[in-house]
Amino acid sequence: MSCRVGHDALVRVLVVEDHEDLADDIAEGLRDQGIAADVAYDGSVGMEKALVNRYDVVVLDRDLPRVHGDALCAALVGSGSEARILMLTAADAVDDRVEGLNLGADDYLTKPFAFAELVARVHALSRRPSTASAPVITRGELVFDRARRRVSRAGRPLSLTRKERGVLEVLLLAGDSVVSAGELFERVWDERTDPFSNTVTVTLARLRRKLGAPDPIETVVGEGYRLR
Repeated sequence: MSCRVGHDALVRVLVVEDHEDLADDIAEGLRDQGIAADVAYDGSVGMEKALVNRYDVVVLDRDLPRVHGDALCAALVGSGSEARILMLTAADAVDDRVEGLNLGADDYLTKPFAFAELVARVHALSRRPSTASAPVITRGELVFDRARRRVSRAGRPLSLTRKERGVLEVLLLAGDSVVSAGELFERVWDERTDPFSNTVTVTLARLRRKLGAPDPIETVVGEGYRLR
């Protein structure tokens, strides 16, 4: 299902789809695009994950067991979640689309669909304005152009991996607030990554080396990290 479309942003998606093979194919395809993707095979698990974790986009099948997709959509909207909702359904009648959008879905895609279109819609939804959506973030000597995915320090371009950029972006968006290792893990990695691994520590160490001296990342003992 791989079909790269040239995007490279910090995006986390939840796929809620009861057809497990389809759900897994969508998630794997999104990961091939550099998107962190979690999966839920029914509405109840989808509800739990969507309300506990922070997602940019929820790809939501409408006809779900246990908790219907309509109810999950309404619950997310009612909770104040900032996640954008892309509703999937086999029903292609205009009334069905209108009903889904009236529930609060941000976009609608009928099955069967072209995977490249799904990826394009996920990226489009993730770029819609929300809080802390400045296209260019500047802090001291650091400049992060979010649209072009370019980072520089004191005018010097930095070659960062996707995960390194993701960690830096979360820290920049946090301003003066401390970000815990758990929060970094939640925002930059998906549920397939072992939460007991040292992946956050290793990525931070590489990022610090590339950012150079003086180290702009402060370790707050027992709490997490923030930019100086």
